[in-house]
Amino acid sequence: MKIRTKEDYIKSLKDQKVVIYYNGELVEDRTAFPAFIPHINSAAKTYELALLPENEDLLTATSNVTGKKINRFTHIHQSVDDLIKKVQMLRLIAHETASCFQRCVGFDAMNSLYMTTYEIDEKHKTKYFERFVEYLKKIQEENFMLVGGMTDPKGDRSKRPSQQADPDLFTRVVEKRKDGIVVRGAKAHQTGAVNSHEIMIMPTQAMGEGDEAYAIVAAIPLDAKGVTLIFGRQTNDERKFECGIDAGNCEFGMVGGEALVVLEDVFVPWERVFMCGEIDFTGMLVERFATLHRQNYGGCKGGVSDIVIGASALAAQYQGTLDASHIKDKLVEMLHLAETVYSGSIACSAMGSKTKSGAYYPDPLLANCTKHNITRVIYDISRLAHDIGGGIMATLPFDKDLRSPVVGKYVKKYMKGVEGVSTETRMKIVRLLENMTGGTALVESMHGAGSPQSQRIMYQRLGKLGQKMKMAKKIAKIDE
Repeated sequence: MKIRTKEDYIKSLKDQKVVIYYNGELVEDRTAFPAFIPHINSAAKTYELALLPENEDLLTATSNVTGKKINRFTHIHQSVDDLIKKVQMLRLIAHETASCFQRCVGFDAMNSLYMTTYEIDEKHKTKYFERFVEYLKKIQEENFMLVGGMTDPKGDRSKRPSQQADPDLFTRVVEKRKDGIVVRGAKAHQTGAVNSHEIMIMPTQAMGEGDEAYAIVAAIPLDAKGVTLIFGRQTNDERKFECGIDAGNCEFGMVGGEALVVLEDVFVPWERVFMCGEIDFTGMLVERFATLHRQNYGGCKGGVSDIVIGASALAAQYQGTLDASHIKDKLVEMLHLAETVYSGSIACSAMGSKTKSGAYYPDPLLANCTKHNITRVIYDISRLAHDIGGGIMATLPFDKDLRSPVVGKYVKKYMKGVEGVSTETRMKIVRLLENMTGGTALVESMHGAGSPQSQRIMYQRLGKLGQKMKMAKKIAKIDE
């Protein structure tokens, strides 16, 4: 079915029977399970907002392979303008959800594969690009939600994939058949997995000689035999079952509903295989995917930060401190930080370039700089939000206390702020702030799209230190 509306999306999830475990128990219907509903609602916004005429320019595009109008999350970037619109789109959706909406990883996987399969074929005379374009047409036509599956468990990180005591700690091909391959392993921390349709597995790092079995790219439906999803525990995850004030952002949650995706001897037909053993292109694919994904963070995290700033200002207003000079100064600093990371995403997009395939690619050095700034800025914004919000964020009574026939009157009396604002209203904004600046969200900002060290490694590779040394020598008139 072609997915256009939220209702289409939910029906497609209900029709697909995926094996998902939550807290040790099998989930029968993922569309009705309280822990998953906020993530489904967030992803549904990528469909809903695309239907509004005022969003057409940002959330839709014209396919370069079919000429049809498509959802931008299934588009291959054809210009610098496309790269910039991607970032603008992410900030727009973040304003609607204050949460991760999960389609970026699959979006970036498709774009990195479009570029890289073209160049694999150019060198090795394979047919991966042709296969991938046919798969892309299907994704664009059906508007499926795709998980980009790059992160392997990795085991002993001092050893290469083929050196591991347990060979399955990196996803690998265990059998090649005339009609396809058999894959075994797992992909960890997969954003949006429990409410997606398919996963695109990719190598997690550059591979060397002996690692050929691990140089695998393939598209796998999440209801394929041998696929099991295990949902990851999150900060305050029990509150999703309550869905009251204590949930903070009840409708959309906060992060992306990450899961461990286990692949136990999964068969994949050849038409869904887009790399198989080409170790010389694994590094290129990983770098391109990482660049495209790191490009995003000033957009989505900038948009989420806008909500944190607004909530901080409301918290200050509700407690009577909004006009204090030090509060104004902190809010201005938060505004500066949010716009700084957004400008990074815009800059790496504006400096993008055309690849051999015709697809456009952000400036990799600036994209890494953008993501690295996020690993610091989000913590600074959260710290300032905690400063403004006050200790009430850590010790606020339960929602049920507020509604208790016995102690509710005390909560209403003693948790009240300024006149004209109810205690319930104040509690709602405090809980939203707590939810948005708590543990899981910060960890995702730090490690999503690669840990800070991975961006620093890219600085060394892309920073052109030798060229900068030559420029300094020229200015100092050193000839030796």
